[in-house]
Formats: sequence, structure tokens, C-alpha cells
Amino acid sequence: MMASPSSWSLYSFVTPNQETKIPWPILSLSYWRKGGKLRISPDPFAMRLASPGPVTLLRMKKHSIVPALIALLLSVAGGHLTVAQASSAAAPQLAIIDTDIGDDIDDAFALALALRSPELKILGVTTEFGDTELRARLVDRYLAAVGRKDIPVAAGVATQANNVFTQAAYARQAPERKHPDGVAFLLDQIRKHPGEVTIIAIGPEGNLGAAIQRDATTFRKVKRVVLMGGSVYRGYGDGQRPPQPEWNILCDPAAAKALFTSGVPIFVMPLDSTQVHLPIEEREKIFAFGSPLTDQLTLLYHQWVARTDNHAADPTLFDPVAVTYAIRPDLCPAKPLRIEVDDKGMTRPVDGNPNAQVCLQSDEKGFLDLLLTRVASPQ
Repeated sequence: MMASPSSWSLYSFVTPNQETKIPWPILSLSYWRKGGKLRISPDPFAMRLASPGPVTLLRMKKHSIVPALIALLLSVAGGHLTVAQASSAAAPQLAIIDTDIGDDIDDAFALALALRSPELKILGVTTEFGDTELRARLVDRYLAAVGRKDIPVAAGVATQANNVFTQAAYARQAPERKHPDGVAFLLDQIRKHPGEVTIIAIGPEGNLGAAIQRDATTFRKVKRVVLMGGSVYRGYGDGQRPPQPEWNILCDPAAAKALFTSGVPIFVMPLDSTQVHLPIEEREKIFAFGSPLTDQLTLLYHQWVARTDNHAADPTLFDPVAVTYAIRPDLCPAKPLRIEVDDKGMTRPVDGNPNAQVCLQSDEKGFLDLLLTRVASPQ
């Protein structure tokens, strides 16, 4: 597309953005004078644009390329920009995974999904709760097996724990080493990338609480926290059970309180939306795929089964829902709520200004389709 240099200026095609609490993502089309370069820049969360909502064309200057721009904009509005095109055009989000991997099996699936999602650039993995050094060794082995030793691993705040570390045998096969301080790692990455880092928190909030206590000013420069935790209207099990303390919040209510009162953007995936089971058919598709990544999931799953009493054969994938929200928020629409954390680990909706965006119901089929497509298919 060519035009005389004097006629170049900026045009934008705008649809509202979910991050600003309006239903649709932003897609901007810019034609810049400097360098004469056409740039299409979709919002990183804009994964489906087939129904973009109201369109605004902002005209800043009349010029000869208006008809061509309008035609291109209309083709985008018509849904001709595919999911893959939108994803590849956007810069990946900078993300840190904060995890208590090694007890339940869902953290391993969450990490797999994150590793296979080009929408994310993983700055590092921090381990959370209990024996954080052993958890970090588990992540070391996992990342080495899948060819991602480039991702830093840091050990967070160690705590007392009386639950079973079901995947400890896997972790102990990794060489023992002293890992960097996970809390310092979180704060350092936020300082290096102010306003850009998404923390995907899929364990108790001990590291986040410690980061707030250590340097609240820096922590407030995080872009957002996407959190698996809480129980708003639904407890564990079938949908008839009332709210109850959820594990991640229950393990450290004080840290959860600090997070919910910190003022940072928080996106919460509670029990209401995360109790998605992995049926045997889908599970066997993953285990039979035979990649280094799915082989790690197979090993860890069988250790979890062997060392977990009274478990269901179908694992519940709480934590991967949080990763999914970071890349496909349309699969778990969130609504603004004010959440109050009490000393017993309850997360109650109360009156007042919202302090979180909360997903209360997810698209379970869409989530499982995404998981299988990402984890158990060639890319």
C-alpha cells in the first residue's frame, strides 16, 4: 500500500476492550508516517473477533489511502482476521507462573498449557508453599525434559505443610541445587518490566504476600494477577454445595488479604468456574501423544494417582483454567466483584467498589478443546 509521504497519518479501528470492563477486545489498525509502515496490532487477549461489536473509525486527516484502509478495516470487522493471525501479530504477554506444583496434578497441566501457548513469554517459574526447593527441582526436571532450561526457576517462601507431596519421587531425580529467592525474582522482574508482567498464581499466595510486604510500591507496578483461588457461591464438588474455604486461600489467608487489598488488578478463577474434569478419553489422548511434554504429564499423573487417597480417576483441572483466562478470557468471562477474605479463608462477595474481576462460570468444552489442541497436537 503506497501513498505520498505528506498524506500519511494514523487511523484506528476500535472495538471495546475486556480489560477495561467492556465486552470486546481492542483491535487497532495504524498507518504511521514515519517509515511508511502499515501495522495491525491486536490486543493480546483478542483471540476471536468474529462478532466485534460497535466499530469506530477515528479519522485524523483526509488522504488518498482512506478507501484502502476502510476496506481493510471492514474485512477485519467481518471476521476475516483468524485466531492464528491475531495471535501471531500480537506481542506475547510477559508472565510468571507462581505454583505449588507437586501435590495435586493440575499444576503440571497448567504449566504444560502455558509452555504451549505462544501468547505467553514465560519470564520464570516461582514455587510456592511447603518444600519450595523440592518443588523447584521438580520444575527443573520438567523444563529440562521439554527443552526449556532457558526459563528461570526460583524457590519461594518455604512453609510448614502436612499434605502429601505426591510427585516428590519425580522431583528427587533432578540434581539438588540452591535456587534463587522467588520473592526477589518476582520483584526484580516487575522492576525490569513495569506495567507489563502478568503473574499467573496457581498456588497459595505466600510469595505474593511476601512481595507486598517487602516492596509494595514495586508490586503495585505489576500488570495484573490471574489467580486460581476462592469460593464465591460454590464449594468443592457438585454445584449444590455452599461456598467453603478453598485450598489456596486457606493455606495463607493473611497473604490473600494482602493481595486483595493491594490495589493491583486481580482476575479470579474460583471453585465456581474451575472444577473441570479431564475424562478418560481426553486423558488417554494426551498420554498417548508421546511428546516429551505429554510424557512428563503421564509420569506425574501416575505418581499422583499412586500417592493420593480417595481420589477420582479423572483429575480436576483447577489451575489450567487460570492459564486459559490469561490467553483466552472469552472462555471464562469475568464480572466485577468486591471480594473480602476472612481469617478462615472464606472469600465472600460484599458491597463496595470492586477489587477483582471474577469468573463464575467457564466454557468447559471450549477449555478442554483448547487444552488438547495445545498440549496434544503438533505445533
